[in-house]
Amino acid sequence: MLIKKVMLRSLSILGFIMLMWSCADTLEKPKPSASEKKQAPRTFKIDYAQGFEVQNFEGYKILSITEAWPNADKTFTYLLQESEDIDISGMGYDYKIKVPIERLVVTSTTHIPALEALGILDHLVGFPNTNYISSNQARALIEQGQIKNVGQDQNLNTEVLLSLKPDVVVSFAVKGQNKSVESIKNANIPVLYNADWVESHPLGKAEWIKFFGLLFDKNDKAQQIFNTIKDEYEKAKALASKSQTKPSVISGALWKDQWYLPGGESWQAQLIADAHAEYLYADTNTSGSLSLSFERVLNDSQDAEYWIAPAQYTSYQQMLDQQKHYKKFKAFQNKNIYTFAKTKGQTGGVLYYELAPQRPDWVLKDLIHIFHPKLLNTYEPQFFKPLD
Repeated sequence: MLIKKVMLRSLSILGFIMLMWSCADTLEKPKPSASEKKQAPRTFKIDYAQGFEVQNFEGYKILSITEAWPNADKTFTYLLQESEDIDISGMGYDYKIKVPIERLVVTSTTHIPALEALGILDHLVGFPNTNYISSNQARALIEQGQIKNVGQDQNLNTEVLLSLKPDVVVSFAVKGQNKSVESIKNANIPVLYNADWVESHPLGKAEWIKFFGLLFDKNDKAQQIFNTIKDEYEKAKALASKSQTKPSVISGALWKDQWYLPGGESWQAQLIADAHAEYLYADTNTSGSLSLSFERVLNDSQDAEYWIAPAQYTSYQQMLDQQKHYKKFKAFQNKNIYTFAKTKGQTGGVLYYELAPQRPDWVLKDLIHIFHPKLLNTYEPQFFKPLD
């Protein structure tokens, strides 16, 4: 009898323990925090761009804008959350954004080609001064009322923008100043800085398509598009290097009493170099614009063989009407001046400003066609055309 009681008590205890184990299995387990998992970031390839970095983790990514404007003293950090199964508490960031996003406002025409190439232009709901946009696909969406005008670059209409309920506003800041950004932040709308314009290498600009790929979970497609652009660019560069000639080149024109032209470390100077030509200001150490006197440029560049991008001019007569001394340049006399100002969109926007940063391979081929016509004799230029 005693043995039987002991056996029953043991079975009861065992059953209780098994019941507790069973209950424990059905209780909701806490989400592992990002710090507890101690993930090692996976590879996220960036080839040329210097202005952003990406740490790729399971369930989320960390996007860091390291140079939002030239010599920026702050890095902007955005946590892009792909899965809710990861506890991200305790992590530092400027904004947390659930991706893929659905509704977007951008503020530069250079952003439009990336959205179009990725097939996500229909997610764009607002843009400042839509008349500046040249993309045919975007213009159709504007006419249909899907892309709204949200004011001016530095003076966005916050009321209209809020009514669009964007998940993200992609902006830019020159020297860290953008008045509209603060009002948007106060409305709790994430503002992301896109610094494609700061990049000094043409392919660095084009690589910012990956920035938009991250927001829409289109990373593979963005990589594929960039690889195609990079391959075409590198093939064109290799072709140009075979030329036996290396012509001298100047750029820019007078504005009031100063001649503005690209610095030697600019993306325009890099394009000229990769087109196997000698840019006469290649040794200047700035990625921005040079501001020189007319006399200085005439002294340095009077005998330059080619002259590209002479500001807004589209004809030789226009140039003479503004400055009769332009005729002293050899490139003017030989009719070797080429402009992108003649290639415009439906509303008069210069297509080069919108599309060239995304398609440097096209710009490079244009220049090779100009400087070495025998190498690309059947090529039809996308941007640069001879002056009238």
